This record gives sequence, C-alpha cells and structure tokens, in this order.
Amino acid sequence: MDIRKVKKLIEMLEESNLNEIEIKEGEESVKLVKAQVSSIKEQIVSSVNEAPKISSTENQDKKNSEMEKEEQILGKTVDSPMVGTFYGAPNPGADDFVSVGDKISEGDVLCIIEAMKMMNEVKSDFSGTVKQVLVENAEPVEFGQALFVVE
Repeated sequence: MDIRKVKKLIEMLEESNLNEIEIKEGEESVKLVKAQVSSIKEQIVSSVNEAPKISSTENQDKKNSEMEKEEQILGKTVDSPMVGTFYGAPNPGADDFVSVGDKISEGDVLCIIEAMKMMNEVKSDFSGTVKQVLVENAEPVEFGQALFVVE
C-alpha cells in the first residue's frame, strides 16, 4: 500500500470522531487506532496478510494427484486453445459432437469453447479413436488444458 494513502488515512482519523480505521486492499491491510495515552496522538499498526502457506504433505498430495492424472492420460490429447466454457454439443439437448469410442478424423469438430460470448469450434489435429473426455459439459477450462484423449 502506498505510504501517501497511509498518511491520508492518518489525517482522516485525526479529523474524525472515530477511534480506529481498518482498510483492506488486496492482500494488504492497514489498521489505524487512536491511542488512549495523551502523549501519543495515534498508533499505527500495519500488517501484510500473506496467502496461507501449504504444508509439505499437502504439496506432496497435489504432486501425487497430478502424477495420477498424467498416468491416466495414455495417448494424444486435444488441448483447449483458450480460456472459456466447454460445451460438448452444438446446442442444449443435442447429442455431443463426440463420445468415448468414436472414431474421428483430422479436422472434425470435437467441442465448442465459449469465450466472451463467442462460440469457438475446437477441431481435431489428428485422426484416431476418442478414449476419454476429460471435461464435463459447461465446465470452465484453461488455456492448454487437456479436453480429450485420442488414441
């Protein structure tokens, strides 16, 4: 937090009838408290809230689950070209573009990713058989996230 903002807050506290002010901005917070001792006009308490630390066992569990996911993906993956919402069908109530076991060819539409109200078709870069659909319908996806496993 900028020191000029803190100084302005001190001035505002002095001019007001308040005894304390606490401001949170992102991960930072500042708490100003008027002191009860007459020799001190105010007391400034400032602390930066850090993101919670993850214990080493939680880190190990995350690594293990990521490794399990990687082991489950055997074959080529079709990855999301953008951040958006995954749709497996052209419209609600319609059949999915592809299902597990379907044979696909290069250029076939596999799904739609909605980004900023635009519907973007995701096409296959290779031929094969769909072994896994890794994303649920209407689920948000990240750039580069695996959507399908094709063998």
